Amino acid sequence: MMISMLSPGKNNIHKNIALLGAFCLFLSVVEYLIPKPLPFMRIGLANLPLMFALDILPFPSFLILVCIKVIGQGLITGTLFSYVFLFSLTGTFLSALVMFALRKVFGCNRITFIGIGAAGAFISNVSQLALAYMFIFKENARYIAPPFLAVGIVTGIVLGIFCETFIRHSRWYGKKEEIGERKEGSVQKIDVKNNFYDNNFSANTLFIAGILIIPALLFNPSTEFRIVQFLFFWILALVCRKKTNPLITILIIAIIIAFNLIIPYGRVLFSIGAFKITSGALTAGIHRAFTLAALVMLSKVTIRQDLKIPGTFGKILGESLRLFSLIMSRKYRLKGKNILTELDNLMLELSEEEISQSVDRAIKTRPAGYVVLIVVIVLSWLPWVI
Repeated sequence: MMISMLSPGKNNIHKNIALLGAFCLFLSVVEYLIPKPLPFMRIGLANLPLMFALDILPFPSFLILVCIKVIGQGLITGTLFSYVFLFSLTGTFLSALVMFALRKVFGCNRITFIGIGAAGAFISNVSQLALAYMFIFKENARYIAPPFLAVGIVTGIVLGIFCETFIRHSRWYGKKEEIGERKEGSVQKIDVKNNFYDNNFSANTLFIAGILIIPALLFNPSTEFRIVQFLFFWILALVCRKKTNPLITILIIAIIIAFNLIIPYGRVLFSIGAFKITSGALTAGIHRAFTLAALVMLSKVTIRQDLKIPGTFGKILGESLRLFSLIMSRKYRLKGKNILTELDNLMLELSEEEISQSVDRAIKTRPAGYVVLIVVIVLSWLPWVI
């Protein structure tokens, strides 16, 4: 319904969405690489293009941009099936709606991007704290709330200042309505990887397999089997040559367990001074930690960037991913004292140059691939019948 509200003929609007979406994905990657104590914590870098879009895009187009940010981010970071995606989805949509409403209600004369950035960051962090309360930390979420909210508001203000400065001096922002239609370019060759994972499974088949596996993990009450499933998915990720960081993974699991131990319940196992380790809190912490870690590993295996989404949204997302690849190839320019100027120049270039149409190799799931996926799905459900 949302897609139909955007006329397919408005290619200049489509190009604006795709370009801003590509920068959302680029900033998501930058933010993903920044060390943080919890994986769902965000400083909000990827919200910057959403702030640029407040005065450029109508509401239906703005919603499409938000969807591209959330789904594209899940694709490129491999978290589409994980709890990180749920946190991102909730925080992004709520903060985007609040920022858009504030801009339209008060206008640019009565509220600046500084206020909008702070409000968006606050709403995003509140929503993520609510999810952390429900799914991870329970009552212990109150201990991370003060620093989490404070950091979010500060970064929101900083992003607002950056946005105000960029818009005042940007040539691209002044020409935003003049962005022409995308021209047909030359065929771009794609890099074909020679390994079993890339050559024997289509991205859509992997996605469906992931959907079939998720209930086997989420609805199994046994903590022991969830640990086994986590190890199974981690091994699969390694076999598929997906990048995983064992140290970060173990650290995240340890942090989640530690936070669940703060409020004791159940039988006391042992004490460290006045602090008591109880069976109930320990079991709950282990259960939640390995469930969330398993979802991340499953997502890495079953989500690939060449996943095709049909319709107008799928085309715009595909264009965003192509532009994202160009930004990544020129990211060396976005540094130093001239970052504002270079960002503006890069956005102008990507708006005006011919973007090559990428011809993707049609990867179909081969018989061997189907056999492997059936075996993986059966093994994932095996704890239910043991």
